[in-house]
Amino acid sequence: MFRGGIIVMAIAASLCGGAAFAQDLPNAAQDAAPGPAPKEPSNDPVHNMIGAWEFSNADHDKICHFNFRADAVPNGYKLDIDKNCPSLFPSTKNIVAWSVDNFGSLRLLDSSGNSMVDLSEVEDGMYDGFTPEEGRYILQASTSAPQLAAGDVAGDWAVTHGSGNGSSNGSGKPNCILTLANTPLTSDILALKVKPGCGDSAVTRFGPTGWRMDEGELMLMSPNGQTWQFEQNDTNTWQRVPESSVPVLLVRQ
Repeated sequence: MFRGGIIVMAIAASLCGGAAFAQDLPNAAQDAAPGPAPKEPSNDPVHNMIGAWEFSNADHDKICHFNFRADAVPNGYKLDIDKNCPSLFPSTKNIVAWSVDNFGSLRLLDSSGNSMVDLSEVEDGMYDGFTPEEGRYILQASTSAPQLAAGDVAGDWAVTHGSGNGSSNGSGKPNCILTLANTPLTSDILALKVKPGCGDSAVTRFGPTGWRMDEGELMLMSPNGQTWQFEQNDTNTWQRVPESSVPVLLVRQ
């Protein structure tokens, strides 16, 4: 009997220990399971270039925009540039493609594969280059480009169609002036006033009353929800986008 009792007790202890071990297994497995692997930055220079970039001079008072695409074309990949780029940087006139050479340099190419501009990476998301004719270039991802504050843009701006100082009446004086105030109209929109005597029918139909900065772009808004969107050409000029055959510009007064 004594021996049988010992055997029964040993079996019971073994069962209890097994149950406790089984309860610990999920926790142990959870503790041992690795978490999701951190996202590794891409080492592919082509992949890293895809998207919107800002092209400017060193003083950042001449600005246009590039869109690097993954579409393969002869000698490289397709590159879209703003229509205003050649007027600011003549070297970009014939650029249609891009590539990265074996040394990591970025080459902006014409349709024959000739390099029009060569740029070297100086840090993540930024390249620079130089030509004697146009000086230093800076190319940076749009997300890392300097963003203007409302105070930098507030003031009087003339609306012009095409080029010039905004005059379309032959007087040499601006035909329509917008005052972008740095005072709130609503919680996220600033006040805009069309000065009396505006002779621009497109502006009067639009009837803007507010404005704001949105990720480096200038947005004008009317009470009916219509918006005009502008990209900066230089410190004194903004151009409406999407571009039209006759550009609509805001020129600082």
